Amino acid sequence: MSHSTPPSGPAASAGTPAGPAGAGAPAAVAPAVAAADETPVPRSRVVVASLIGTSIEFYDFYVYATAAVSVFPLIFFAKGDDGAALLASMATFGAAFVARPIGSVLFGHFGDRMGRKVTLIGSLLTMGIATFLIGLLPTYYQVGLWAPAMLTILRFTQGLGLGGEWSGAALLATEYAKEGKRAQAAMWPQLGAPIGFFLANGLYLLLVLGFDHDSTNPDMDGAFLTWVWRMPFLLSIAMVAVGMYVRVRLEETPVFQRALDNDQRVKAPVGEVFRRNWWELILGTFVMYATYVLFYLMTTWILSYAIGKRENGMLGIPYSEFLVLQLIGIAFFAAFIPVSGWLADRFGRKPTLLTVSGLMILFGLSFGLWLAPATMGTGAEVNVPLMVAFLAVGMTLMGLTFGPMSAVLPELFPTNTRYTGSGIAYNVSSILGAALTPFVAAWLVQKFDVSYVGYYLAAASLITMVALALSPETRHADLDTVSSARERRAAR
Repeated sequence: MSHSTPPSGPAASAGTPAGPAGAGAPAAVAPAVAAADETPVPRSRVVVASLIGTSIEFYDFYVYATAAVSVFPLIFFAKGDDGAALLASMATFGAAFVARPIGSVLFGHFGDRMGRKVTLIGSLLTMGIATFLIGLLPTYYQVGLWAPAMLTILRFTQGLGLGGEWSGAALLATEYAKEGKRAQAAMWPQLGAPIGFFLANGLYLLLVLGFDHDSTNPDMDGAFLTWVWRMPFLLSIAMVAVGMYVRVRLEETPVFQRALDNDQRVKAPVGEVFRRNWWELILGTFVMYATYVLFYLMTTWILSYAIGKRENGMLGIPYSEFLVLQLIGIAFFAAFIPVSGWLADRFGRKPTLLTVSGLMILFGLSFGLWLAPATMGTGAEVNVPLMVAFLAVGMTLMGLTFGPMSAVLPELFPTNTRYTGSGIAYNVSSILGAALTPFVAAWLVQKFDVSYVGYYLAAASLITMVALALSPETRHADLDTVSSARERRAAR
């Protein structure tokens, strides 16, 4: 990331240049104008602004994900079959992923029309307020079916906010980055994922231990299920206030400012990106696909499988014990995100991600060897070192595949539709790779065995490898002059 605005140059965009009215006819592009009174933005401010927002957003998301496994099946759904309650809870978890592409279109429109700064503030508020309100909801035993209905609505609203958050934070990092250092600069918002996980699940662990909650034999009238579970949701509002303070002090990114100076905005970014960059949308969606599948297997699904009852074919590990193991795994996730940024800048996006995707296929094919109850053990006899090793390998691969994505996806799109395009690709992939994954994985374990969950990951990784093979190498792409696949073919 640069301490100052990069030198200006030709600012031709991939789409047809258009004025505020969004006219589609070709127009001459004026030379880029560098404002004489621009003040350099400190690198530390850009780092903090891109990191703190995603940390808060992912904290909110993981607080819900943890509660969806350990709390919501007990208090938001009618008492009955445990497996059915878990699947219903996973379905509400997936509602946010349906909302995320809608959020990417909504916030992407304003991000490409009005700028990155104001849009990032809006996405943070949307997510934060929805999370806070979940902490105030009545339960099924208080208001009946209204409880899961309201929970689903607020989960959907969470998804809207996160749909606009990630792409804005990624653009903030990449559009300030030094030449040849974009993947390393763009890894900062990616670190928000493990940081948010540490905050959310670390807080849950403290509460579980402090109030003696046993997930394998929950006390429905105990303090944890009565009111303590609400605290992580309510406390999120303080974090939102900190994030707002940091983001209000931001400046617009230099790349977007040059697009403004050259009058390159389009009236309808979503229409423009579908018309000119539909191929990049498809590629970006499936490049990200296996990353989502791996992540939600290694966080949400593995939690439900690990703490699930042994009589249902799961491992029966106490929640508090497994959460400690999961936090150890997340440390590997955080450690390998910077490594992936360096690799992607040193060797290129495609070679790095193709190699990691191949390793993910091998990892998926080995799930039965790691996780079968006969191998792993159950309850008090669980093989703790083997589980730690499984989590460490999975999360190492997660760091290596997730780290470069905030550079790869923005590099596919021109400045005047970059917020919209990268956001749609990222969040449509979330429906395919994340919303379905915990539900499908839980179903596969119930119908077959845990090895089929690994086959699911292997198949997803193979699909991503095909998308990567068809994608351009973007390591040296000029963000001011990114073009569509059609225009690159025409130029050749």
